[in-house]
Amino acid sequence: MKKTIKELFDTLPQVGRVAWIGIRPERRVDLEEVASVEANTESGLVGDHYHGSSGKRQVTLIQGEHLDGMASMLGKKEIDPLLLRRNIVVRGINLLALKDQNFRIGEAVLETTGLCHPCSRMEENLGEGGYNAVRGHGGITARVLQNGTIRVGDEVAKI
Repeated sequence: MKKTIKELFDTLPQVGRVAWIGIRPERRVDLEEVASVEANTESGLVGDHYHGSSGKRQVTLIQGEHLDGMASMLGKKEIDPLLLRRNIVVRGINLLALKDQNFRIGEAVLETTGLCHPCSRMEENLGEGGYNAVRGHGGITARVLQNGTIRVGDEVAKI
């Protein structure tokens, strides 16, 4: 039986995994790699500098598979996630398929709030062509709906 577009959008059997986590204690400083982080509905990731009033960008996520593609476009062997300034790298699930969805990462529940576009620092961090290598591959922004711990290795799945 042929599925409707809505049924296809609602079907996401893939389960991803957290491959890397980083937080920035202050604006304009390098991220610090961590093994786990507390997600909080009030402030986002505990220890991260983000404290925006809209709550729409409490957490930033990017697909690890896209890091591989960016590296290829830039003629590099790999790209260190620290350079991309995203909080969480996941593998095994298409983050764009989580648009308008709630999803679980470890104990926390998040909601996709938008796309995460590159900034001019990508050119500084990745070298010439870095900005354009990230275009369309910058990941998503999310807000925390349910407090919980997120650890490297945790599952990422649509609820």
